[in-house]
Amino acid sequence: MIVEYIDTHREAFGVEPICRELQVAPSTYYAAKTRPPSRRAVEDERLVAEVRRVFTENYGVYGRRKLWRQLNREGITIGRDRCARLMRSAGISGMVRGRKVRTTRPDTTADRAPDLVQRNWTVQAPNRVWVSDFTYVATWSGMTYVAFVVDLFSRRIVGWRVDTNMRTDLVLDALEQASGHATNASTASSPTPTREPNTPASATPNASWRTAEEVELATLGYVDWFNHRRLHSEIGDVPPVELGDSYYRHLTAPLGEQNTAQPSLH
Repeated sequence: MIVEYIDTHREAFGVEPICRELQVAPSTYYAAKTRPPSRRAVEDERLVAEVRRVFTENYGVYGRRKLWRQLNREGITIGRDRCARLMRSAGISGMVRGRKVRTTRPDTTADRAPDLVQRNWTVQAPNRVWVSDFTYVATWSGMTYVAFVVDLFSRRIVGWRVDTNMRTDLVLDALEQASGHATNASTASSPTPTREPNTPASATPNASWRTAEEVELATLGYVDWFNHRRLHSEIGDVPPVELGDSYYRHLTAPLGEQNTAQPSLH
């Protein structure tokens, strides 16, 4: 800290006057400047580059826990506290959600869709229950709407659509896309969603798009990241596709190996 302070102010006041005020010998300062960096400092420099890379590759949303987990998943050994320290030194932090904004309000006089799952969100296999929702994104040419269909077991996005209107067909088209990837699935969706879903807009809050086509391209990249690389805390900090693959490997494993192959959500 003293060396950094002197470096910052030496042009204005000179090294010797600053050292005199700080009661530090100038020779100590010069020795510190010529001393080779410690092994730990060299390792910190290498690791902070990895911290920045993983943070950037994941839309800048990971906090210290997920960033630490992802680094170790990649074989980069780092402690949780060290990861937090390097994040601070790099000036990065995970996304902090602000106050929830209610984007839609239900019509209390309209018929409500039946609750097909009775508020039971525990699912034992992929494609048993899907949930759907939509959100909106501002573009230069007006509002653009994005609908998602998510498999509740793996949290995988199995269908999505982008449009410039929010008619019922928007969600139905996303459901049709999802049905092309899986069969025998139950769906639990509401024609008047009242919650704000996890969306490309929330993952990249400072993004600015000109057209709906740009939103669609951005959503394509987001869905790929969300399904294949994003660590989801609700399923044990693994990507949705990884959990699904683990489930199907368990089904095809020899009988004696199935207990060890059983995917876990914890």
